[in-house]
Amino acid sequence: MRPRRRRVPIALSFGAVVAGVSVLLPVVYLVIRAGERGWDTVEATLMRGRTLELVLRSVGMAAAVTAASLVIGIGGAWLVTRTDLPWKPLWRVLLALPLAMPSYVAAWAWIGVRPDLAGPVGAWVVLTSVSYPYVYLPVAAALRRVDPSLEDAARSLGRRPWQVVLGVTLRQTRTAAVGGALLVGLYALSDFGAVSIMRFESLTHALYRSYRASFDRTPAAVLGCVLAALAVVILVVQHRRGTGSVAKVSGGAIRSATPVSLGRWRWPSVALLAGLMAASLGVPAWSLLYWLQRGTSTTSWSRLTDAVVTTAWVAAAGAVVTVLVALPVGILSARYGGRLSQWVTTAAYTSHSLPGIVVALSLVFFGIRFATPFYQRTPMLLFAYVVLFLSLAIAGVHNSIAQSPPALDEMARCLGRSTLATWVQVTMRLAAPGIGAGTLLVFLTIMKELPATLLLRPIGVDTLATRLWGYTDSASYAAAAPYAAAIVLLAAVPTTALTGAWMERR
Repeated sequence: MRPRRRRVPIALSFGAVVAGVSVLLPVVYLVIRAGERGWDTVEATLMRGRTLELVLRSVGMAAAVTAASLVIGIGGAWLVTRTDLPWKPLWRVLLALPLAMPSYVAAWAWIGVRPDLAGPVGAWVVLTSVSYPYVYLPVAAALRRVDPSLEDAARSLGRRPWQVVLGVTLRQTRTAAVGGALLVGLYALSDFGAVSIMRFESLTHALYRSYRASFDRTPAAVLGCVLAALAVVILVVQHRRGTGSVAKVSGGAIRSATPVSLGRWRWPSVALLAGLMAASLGVPAWSLLYWLQRGTSTTSWSRLTDAVVTTAWVAAAGAVVTVLVALPVGILSARYGGRLSQWVTTAAYTSHSLPGIVVALSLVFFGIRFATPFYQRTPMLLFAYVVLFLSLAIAGVHNSIAQSPPALDEMARCLGRSTLATWVQVTMRLAAPGIGAGTLLVFLTIMKELPATLLLRPIGVDTLATRLWGYTDSASYAAAAPYAAAIVLLAAVPTTALTGAWMERR
């Protein structure tokens, strides 16, 4: 006999439906807005030579950044996990730190030192320097799980060391590398801050300029649909890449691999990593100190304090609201499953894959037309954060609830606890640390977010990101320095803690 399926509470189903409709609403409205003037207008915008050029430039930049990130991420992961590289614990942390650096902060730092770097080369350098950890982290985790018995077998068959590395070791990390590469491609395609500061004409930059410079917003909506379509294509590729698995030859636990001797390449490898860290962390740090020295004497500390407080408040409010919306979806998927939870989760991940400027633009159109009282008000901004980052919160809630054994809930009910009391005192109590970590991750992501905040923030309200953008857009690098420093300081410590926990769990 089939086990009777547990009845899904109506409140969870209703909350999940609300979450699913919320994340899809902006994209659906953007498509409707783009087609309001008819197919002729859409076709005219799509057939422009400029549109094709922007698509090719954006896709080309994403491909170049992805290729460079693959080389750096895979090479760095192999060096710190499988070789006798000196000071490996230090390199392991340093290689992950650029993940805490917002792309627009890195671009500001580079353009302040090398104004002549503006353009495609500068955009490529900046995006690569902050994107490669998306490859490095999963590949490093995968390398620690690879069974060294496969390498021993390959060596016993006469394979040379480099053949073992390329044909056996790295081949088993292919799934992790491809997944990280797709994340890098999506990040590079959707980036707005770095390409704008570097004066590189991409789809995101052109979309923002089109919205700001023209009374006819239809071309901006059409460009937004093009960018959304490219992002969805990347998401589809990511889902179809296959999960893969790491084969295990030996029985029992996987033993530690014998470090590969780098020999005469030992110190050149250290030099290469030092150069990478100089580009990823050293230049931003030096530029920050240089412009801080020039700019602090003219800094309005009250405005800086207001921006810090506003950033913390908006990020905290956005994180709390996002996690509250994610709770019914995460609980539904972890405890009950079903098509509804799968649909909402897929919708959330689809919205997360969209560039922030596309979501922001769709909410601008929607707010002007149907939600005027909320346009450029805090509720609209918080709604944008829910659409963009709901998937992060769902993942945190789902994983935390799934790790709480259902048997404990049943025991509590057998002892006379009500369903509500069981959830509050048992399930949520056990899941609280994981949900808290997920909330912190959403908080950090919101704090660094730029395009949605730039377009939807209330009038007269500025965060650290928007202040930095305003000063950088007018080439006031000294005035921007304190805001850049505040962003980095706020992000560095918790990001390091989360990264360390992420790597330990894997």
